[in-house]
Amino acid sequence: MTSLVFKRVEYKYLLNHDEYLNMLSYVKEHMKEDRFGESTIQSLYYDTPDYLLIRRSLEKPVYKEKLRLRSYNLANESSSVFLEIKKKSQGVVYKRRITLKENEAVAFMQGDEKLPSSQIANEISYFKKYYGMLRPAMLLLYDRSAFFEEGTDLRITFDRNIRYRNKDLNLHTSLDGIPLFDNGEVMVEIKATGAFPMWLVDYLSKNKIRKTSFSKYGTAYTREYKKQKLVA
Repeated sequence: MTSLVFKRVEYKYLLNHDEYLNMLSYVKEHMKEDRFGESTIQSLYYDTPDYLLIRRSLEKPVYKEKLRLRSYNLANESSSVFLEIKKKSQGVVYKRRITLKENEAVAFMQGDEKLPSSQIANEISYFKKYYGMLRPAMLLLYDRSAFFEEGTDLRITFDRNIRYRNKDLNLHTSLDGIPLFDNGEVMVEIKATGAFPMWLVDYLSKNKIRKTSFSKYGTAYTREYKKQKLVA
């Protein structure tokens, strides 16, 4: 089991198709494709039966947290996946994750199986115990292009074809889902702990690209709530 910790500020931008192509071309001139490169990400969010975690998150509190199981591309029971807590406090994002086999992660979330001992595993176990009755609530899928800048912690990702489903909630059935956007918008995330380089600042300013507040899970939940009244 591998443990990983991330601390950074994440800035989100919602682009139309032409804006996406222009920015992608410019970013490729300054950054390199990261080790995951082109991939389809699946993020399976766990929540209480009354969707407490996402409802709290949508209220935009100073502190919020989520628990999700993530894979790169379609998984099977022996695939390595990430079980992670994502916390956000005063604009700073903290991710604390462990790597498990998919069947191990599912067995832990479904029952009383224990995780191998580590600080992060203990935090995840406490999270699960604290909220109780956590179950798969929403699966988010998207095709990602990821880039990094050498010598810095700057990372930029482009998420296309963002989709979701609230049935067949696992990482191994398929990569199908309901489109989250009507016009194929692309979500860009810029992740860093320090200031942006001037080439990026100039590009965002020149092209009038403004950051937005956006949650993939929150948007999918809101849409399904309006359609089906997920919570009475």
